[in-house]
Amino acid sequence: MSTLTCFNAYDIRGKLGAELNEDIAYRVARAYAEWLKPRCVVLGADARESSPVFKAALARGLCDAGVNVLDLGMTGTEEVYFATQHLGADGGIEVTASHNPINYNGFKLVREGSQPISTGTGLEQIRRIAERGEFAAVAAAPGEHRQVDCRAAYIEHLLSYIDCGRLEPLKLVVNAGNGAAGPVLDAIEAELVVRGVPFEFIKVNHQPDSRFPHGIPNPMLEENRAVTRNAVLAHGADLGIAWDGDFDRCFLFDERGEFIDGYYTVGLLAEAFLLKEAGARIIHDPRLTWNTQEIVACNGGEPVQSKAGDAFIKACMREQDAIYGGEVSGHHYFRDFAYNDSGMIPWLLVAELICTQQKPLSALVGERIRAFPSSGEINLKVIDTTSVLAHIESLYSAESQMLDYTDGLSISFADWRFNLRAANTEPVIRLNVESRADTGLMRARTDELLVQISWADRLKSIFA
Repeated sequence: MSTLTCFNAYDIRGKLGAELNEDIAYRVARAYAEWLKPRCVVLGADARESSPVFKAALARGLCDAGVNVLDLGMTGTEEVYFATQHLGADGGIEVTASHNPINYNGFKLVREGSQPISTGTGLEQIRRIAERGEFAAVAAAPGEHRQVDCRAAYIEHLLSYIDCGRLEPLKLVVNAGNGAAGPVLDAIEAELVVRGVPFEFIKVNHQPDSRFPHGIPNPMLEENRAVTRNAVLAHGADLGIAWDGDFDRCFLFDERGEFIDGYYTVGLLAEAFLLKEAGARIIHDPRLTWNTQEIVACNGGEPVQSKAGDAFIKACMREQDAIYGGEVSGHHYFRDFAYNDSGMIPWLLVAELICTQQKPLSALVGERIRAFPSSGEINLKVIDTTSVLAHIESLYSAESQMLDYTDGLSISFADWRFNLRAANTEPVIRLNVESRADTGLMRARTDELLVQISWADRLKSIFA
């Protein structure tokens, strides 16, 4: 029995050849079918060169197991989520490596209702079946593989989140990163024209290109932000939007070309939903919290904290019947989108907010940034995350006002707080710090924590 190293906590992802190939894709499909026992499954794939090949291997595996395949063609992950729910399919698989390097690919799996399949909800069982590789004989009646098109229904659903009648002229820079987002943006633009919405789209790196000639679409990397920022400034745009490869995340730039940290986008979207549904519950992760909590409270909502991560946020939203959940990493989840994440719904809501509030994006977020300045997430490689967490807790817990272990270690004081958490799959520790209207304090405490983390790690290396 071979060990498959491409299985992660939330999905399947690995290096081409070494960790992922057509045979493994076929085995994953057979294992998925054996575990879930679906009648029909939706398939989609991003713009990577290897994605159609892997999608075909998955389709063969599913059809050999007697499962009907509904093939969406080239799509973003959220289109698979939508189609699985919309078509009443028993599951869905998107072939994507999102923002990973060009020599990677992977699969995101869901079951009926677009519920995620991850560690704790079936992914480890699928892995064991795939590793064993002992499948039933090919079905006497193989499944049917046919093409389907749900894009018009998907676009209609996206636009249901906003009131097109309240939209005013806006100029938008949209950077698809040569990923899968371009065709969807064209479809949205066409429908907005039909509805009389006066948006002008400035398209950057728009056409899907498996070579990614302008670099892997990953706007989280600072070096990848200049092209969107420069286009916003050159065209005098009101808003810039950039996506990763499978566009399940979008990243915003204000009219000055400034990148908006995902933390403040969560607050914007919380406000947007509470203006539409008073008293709703909003889910947030523990990394940075004060801004979101204050906005939700001031708008009559109920903030609920959840452990970070796709599976945890979605499960919490279902339990709480929350209208929206947001992570500072740029993932945004929506109750009416089967509790799944979307990279298209956020920018539509923010554009509507700019129009209805009659304020530029810089004004909408500027006050919040001043009220709750934050460090952003700082990732640090360490030898032993457990010893670092223990050391930091021993230093700061005595004088704290609150300790929270929802996700890693969160410690709050009167005028500042931080969260320190270990990565799931690598020896990395992630630090987030925020303060109450004191940027100098936030920076000083961040520097202080970085020194302490480094010291604890050096100490561990000496005695390791």
